[in-house]
Amino acid sequence: MERTITFYTNPYSRGGIVHWMLEEVGAPYRVEYLEYGKSMKAPDYLAINPMGKVPAIRHGEVVVTEAAAICAYLADAFPEAGLAPPPAERGAYYRWLFFVSGPLEAALGLKACQVEMSADQEMQLGCGRLDTVLDVLADAVRGRRYIAGERFSAVDVYVGSHLGWGMQFGTIDRRPEFERYWQELEQRPAQRHSMEQIEAAMAKYPLPGTEA
Repeated sequence: MERTITFYTNPYSRGGIVHWMLEEVGAPYRVEYLEYGKSMKAPDYLAINPMGKVPAIRHGEVVVTEAAAICAYLADAFPEAGLAPPPAERGAYYRWLFFVSGPLEAALGLKACQVEMSADQEMQLGCGRLDTVLDVLADAVRGRRYIAGERFSAVDVYVGSHLGWGMQFGTIDRRPEFERYWQELEQRPAQRHSMEQIEAAMAKYPLPGTEA
């Protein structure tokens, strides 16, 4: 399989998670920036992701969408990067990757839509309440350098991105456990390099209505 990865993203999207992961992997990639409501909904891209959303990657003939899935795929596709634990040690790795992509994402979405759940709805929905989700996640990172073991892995990219951006934009409480966990992750060279590229792309592709 060819090593060059095509990365479809928008600088104002969850694509930033994948951008950081690609920098950690170290494999060659090229970026295609798509516009909301335009190239993101064009037939060529809908053939890549029928949802018309980013991020997505194409690696040879393999197409992967959803940031958590892309992180897991890249860790497995490039094992030399050391971004996934051995298969027998992936319990916590899978648990927290899917906890954040499932309950946390859903709970944050409900909060953003100002949905207040009843007790019955809380039981029906897998995410439960946001404060409970954050309590569980805070306990998971408390006193830990990395969430799934003694080594940095793809799940730290995914979890760290959500906590870092959530605290920055006020959607996640600035709990001391989250700030301590994120403090070291945000200084990783791959994370900083990806942010430099994202900021440059923001200057080049401003959101509609924000142009100077």
